[in-house]
Amino acid sequence: MIYILFLLGFILLIYGARYFVDGAVSLGIRAKLSPLVIGLTVVAFGTSLPELVVNIFAAFKGSTGLAIGNVLGSNIVNILGVIGVTALIFPFHVDRPSMRRDLPFGVFVTVLLLLMGNGYFIGGAKTITRVEGIIMMLIFGGYIAYLIKSGETPEEAEEYQDKKPATWPLTILMLVGGLAGMYFGGEWVSDGAIHIAGVLGISEGAIGLTIVAFATSLPELATSVVAAFKKNVGIVMGNVLGSNIINILIVLGTTAVIKPISMPLDMNVEVVLVILANLALLAAVKFGHGLHLSRREGSVLLALYLGFVVFSVYFN
Repeated sequence: MIYILFLLGFILLIYGARYFVDGAVSLGIRAKLSPLVIGLTVVAFGTSLPELVVNIFAAFKGSTGLAIGNVLGSNIVNILGVIGVTALIFPFHVDRPSMRRDLPFGVFVTVLLLLMGNGYFIGGAKTITRVEGIIMMLIFGGYIAYLIKSGETPEEAEEYQDKKPATWPLTILMLVGGLAGMYFGGEWVSDGAIHIAGVLGISEGAIGLTIVAFATSLPELATSVVAAFKKNVGIVMGNVLGSNIINILIVLGTTAVIKPISMPLDMNVEVVLVILANLALLAAVKFGHGLHLSRREGSVLLALYLGFVVFSVYFN
């Protein structure tokens, strides 16, 4: 029964997050928020909601290994898996100012995570403390403030410029129903992940890095695949890079505020892999001359992701 609830939990998580975001967008339009603010807050948070909900439940249950594994695994899925699949569908060449901004910032926050997790930031303990969690969230607040001040509307926000809000009853139903779906989905996924880790004799971190991370990254994958078929790859890069930043600063920041996160020594390898994946994309951008990914490069990214999964299962 627990395995059925585990699978059902992912479905509730993904659809709960989707309907909650739709309800929040409708509420934002009724509150006369600009498409820029909606895109940078409600829509940007939407694809990271499954990771956030799973981590909140994991933190309350003391499974911080599952929490940090979920975030690191999701970021690896996004960079290697999501972008790899996108390149296989539609090879792309992108030249956007956000590439020069979000990629370096993604590297910065990942390095910051490495320093915090190894006691080189505050306190000296190899734990991401509540204070450090708050600092993460404040950094993200400053990042959002900068984006709003810059006035650059992301492509994912453009569709909300002329969107009509849903009726009040439907808006409330989507918000309440979405929250309920995420609540039960998060509960069942976290319980199932802990149980499966025990049955298979592997760490909760390994489950978080692989099964849970892949499943909670499905919204990013679905959004990116649709965008690739529409040849609108600007959304893909913004979606992936923004989600990775939110995963570290908000998802892990919130988790640390609930319960300080002790980062196992072997998780440092995964943090370094996330940094290397970001640096590989940063090099591909060629400092403003555009990003090009062919189908061959997409295949390499997917192969690297499969290698990462094997490594995570056998060495965690």
